[in-house]
Amino acid sequence: MSSRDVVLARVRRALADVPRAAGPEETPVPRDYLRAHGDQPAADTARLLAENLADYRAVVHDIHAAGLPALLAHLLGERGSRSVVVPAGLPAEWLAECDVEVVPDAPEATPDELDAIDSVVTGCAVAIAETGTIVLDAGPDQGSRRITLVPDHHICVVRVPEQVVASVPQALERLSPRRPLTWISGPSATSDIELDRVEGVHGPRTLEVVLMTP
Repeated sequence: MSSRDVVLARVRRALADVPRAAGPEETPVPRDYLRAHGDQPAADTARLLAENLADYRAVVHDIHAAGLPALLAHLLGERGSRSVVVPAGLPAEWLAECDVEVVPDAPEATPDELDAIDSVVTGCAVAIAETGTIVLDAGPDQGSRRITLVPDHHICVVRVPEQVVASVPQALERLSPRRPLTWISGPSATSDIELDRVEGVHGPRTLEVVLMTP
């Protein structure tokens, strides 16, 4: 018996009690697994997110909303960024104190033009504490997927606590599978060749996450 036959046999056994013409909506799958490991306060969830982001070599900053423009100006200046690409829906006040060229997310921008831009600043759709993951869904404050993949430096602002969840199941409840989802756990990196870690291969070499509280 081949591996294919084994797999198909298991599928047939699993579907033995399902009418052949039934669709997914007529055969709901029970999802009675744990949605999160315990019920912890929002502050503890945000702290866990920060710890796991740091484990993935992201640089994490905590700031109140009033201090965000000054922090972004400092981070871009410290990086030496002369230009930053921003989504159309990014709040204008976030970059009010930044002395850099602001480049709007434009569909006609070429990969070479994006590669010449120093940084990108976005919001996010949701952040997952247990995995240290930021999820983008191309919302107004996140823009097209490519602006977060080509520039070498990505600053992502997470609104705490409303955008922070404990687990992947909780995150999936907030996301639409019809949207282009980008899941980010730290800077882009690969160890495919001789287990040597190389950063910046298929995304930003540096990821900075700003946890912004009201």
